[in-house]
Formats: sequence, C-alpha cells, structure tokens
Amino acid sequence: MTKRAALIKGFLQTAGWAEASRKLLAGDASNRRYDRLRKANGARAILMDAPPERGEDVRPFRHVAAHLAGCGLSAPEIYHADNDNGLLLIEDLGDDLFARLMAADPARELPLYRAAADVLVKLHAAPLPELPICDADWLTDMASPAFDFYAPSGGQSANAAFAQAFRPLAAALDDSPKVVILRDYHAENLLWLPEREGAARVGLLDFQDALLGHPAYDLVSILQDARRDVPRAVEAQIIDDYLAQTGQAETPFRRAYALLGAQRNLRILGVFARLCLRDGKPHYVDLIPRVWQHLQHNLRHPALADVAEAIAGVLPPPTPEYLEQLKSQCATHPTPS
Repeated sequence: MTKRAALIKGFLQTAGWAEASRKLLAGDASNRRYDRLRKANGARAILMDAPPERGEDVRPFRHVAAHLAGCGLSAPEIYHADNDNGLLLIEDLGDDLFARLMAADPARELPLYRAAADVLVKLHAAPLPELPICDADWLTDMASPAFDFYAPSGGQSANAAFAQAFRPLAAALDDSPKVVILRDYHAENLLWLPEREGAARVGLLDFQDALLGHPAYDLVSILQDARRDVPRAVEAQIIDDYLAQTGQAETPFRRAYALLGAQRNLRILGVFARLCLRDGKPHYVDLIPRVWQHLQHNLRHPALADVAEAIAGVLPPPTPEYLEQLKSQCATHPTPS
C-alpha cells in the first residue's frame, strides 16, 4: 500500500466510510481525483483527492463552498476534511450534468442556460468574500500559455505585443464593481437538482480557483464553452436576459464580454496545447478548433482591434495538419519552448 493510499484509508476510517465501495468518478486537467463512495445502505459521497505535493490545496474549495452555501446556492456540503493531506469527503450531487442533459434533449438547452445565468445573477448580488482579485495584470499574465505553448515561434515578442495592446483595455475594467467569478463555470461543472428551488436547482462544482472580477467573466465561461457548441442565438438570449435582470449598462458590458472572452479563449488555447505538449494529454487538442472560433469571434469586436492586430499571424489556425503536429509532440516539452 502506498503512503497516499494509507492516508486515504485512515481518512475514510475516521469519517465512517471505510467500508464503502469506491469507484473513480472523474479526474480533470489538474491533479485532483474524484471517487464515488457508496455504503451498503445506499448512502453516497464523493472523495476528493487533491495531493498537496502536486500543488493542490483544498482550503480554497472549502472557503468558496461556504460562501456559495451562504448565498443559498448548491455547492456540495463538506462532510469531513483533512486540509494538510488534501482530502475532502463531500456531498454527491448526482450525475445530471448540464452537458449530458442537453446532449440527450437539445430542447433543454435554453432553459438550463437560463438557470445557470440565474445562479450568476444571485451570486453577483451577494456580499463579497475575501478572495484574490482578477485585475489587468492577472488577466494579461494568464494569457501567456498561448505564446509559450501554442505559438510555434516568436512567442515572447508576440506576448509582449499582446500585453501592450491588451493591458490598457483590461485596466479600464479594474474600477468596475467586482463579483465572485468561479472561472470554470461551464456545462460539465453544473448539475441539475430539480428537487430544489430557484437558483439552488443548479449544483456547482470545480470552483476552488474563484476570484473577484468582472461580472462578464463567468457568462463568457459558460456561453463560450470549450467542450460543446452553444448556438449564437442562445448566447445572445442569455446575455440579454442577464442584462435585463441586473440592469448593467449594455455597451460597456458587451465590450467587457468580448475582451474577457478573447483573454479567456486565448489562455485556453495555450492551456490545451500545454496539456498535450507538457502533460501528455493529447485529447485536449481536439477541442482547440472550437476555442479558436470563440477567440476570432471576440477579436472582431471593434474595441479589440489593436489586440487583434498585435497577434495577427502569430497563432497558427488549427488546421488538421497543425493539430497533428501538436499531437506528435505530446509529452515532449516539460517547460515552455
């Protein structure tokens, strides 16, 4: 038995779940692992295994979960925790992921996205917890993986040109009212809980990286999904609904939406290339064309003309040939090239 396995065994023993069966539920792009536990009486829970030695920390998850619950939203209840060893036993919110429900019945798409937007409306109206700030410097720096991993050459000079064009636009958002941004707010991290009421019908996952930032950030996250196509008509309807419910000024909000969408999709482009080149996960390359489309859509906003010009010709279009080239180098770049 490995040291990690022994720690988990002791954790489950202390929590009263030592005799439960365990089945891998999911891993993700990080170093976390999730197992579903089931007792003989049918009781279920989720074991989150987040090894600190691999850079994981369960304390932000606990902090944000407590805030979300205090807002009347459905973060998993935490049954037992070992912060030092990166172990949590949390509520099992089921299997009805929004992505699965929409794939099975496309007619549910608009109602589910509206429910997801209702969560953001409620969250954005709540008092703020203590969290790091998503500001212009953070946004600019977090786009660097695109130039480190996706651009085949000239990445550093292109990164500098991007930063020079992008940072002033992002700085204009720094004085905007801040809200909690969950950052990985998309259809594979949301669960439908029809037995609950209002915004609590949406179960929330993967929010440990939350920050305080602009209200458009999570709306971009869910409506410009890297993993599934969201019809532009649905995207437009949900933005209209959000603006109507919150009273946000339309023109600056849409400008911020395009700016944050460009930054987010630029970063994802680089992260997915990094997951292949550095971490040996080639399947993320297959998602790059959709991310590219989102990026190009946002760069067409007139306010982003200088950003578009700064990176024009630097990032290669995701042709089948270029994507195969990325896959052929899978797990060969432990550091940025």
